[in-house]
Amino acid sequence: MTEKVLLTAESKKQLENRLNYLKSAGRAEMAAKIEEARSFGDLSENAEYDLARDEQAKMEREISELENKLHNAEIIDTNVKSDTIGVGNTVIFADVSTGAEMKYTIVGSQDSDPFSGKISNESPIGKALVGASKGDTVSAQTKNGVKNFKIISIE
Repeated sequence: MTEKVLLTAESKKQLENRLNYLKSAGRAEMAAKIEEARSFGDLSENAEYDLARDEQAKMEREISELENKLHNAEIIDTNVKSDTIGVGNTVIFADVSTGAEMKYTIVGSQDSDPFSGKISNESPIGKALVGASKGDTVSAQTKNGVKNFKIISIE
């Protein structure tokens, strides 16, 4: 069974655009690069040709991965209102030991960007938060050890 890939509508569109580029212009550019390298002579000793073929294989792997992600994509709504935390919710929570408050939106791993306030539902903190409610205290194993967080609000 293939696993669903959680994406925002914006991320799905970006992946579709990348896939379309690779399948059209990317493949055309790669064919031209291989043809040029082929013109350099004996293929058994042609480093440019080998490099171009390696680049082509890498591009085809990326195309396959993008097609797989898009095939298994599930669009998440980032405007979800709920009493329990789920993918799409924005959560304000505090580190119990320091009192430091944090605000993150729970997203799928594809959209994760902690520096932009988005954490994956598969990350240690994301896993701990999902399913919890306002006022709950959750524990997460972080690189700095176990941390406890109190949920202040769910948006």
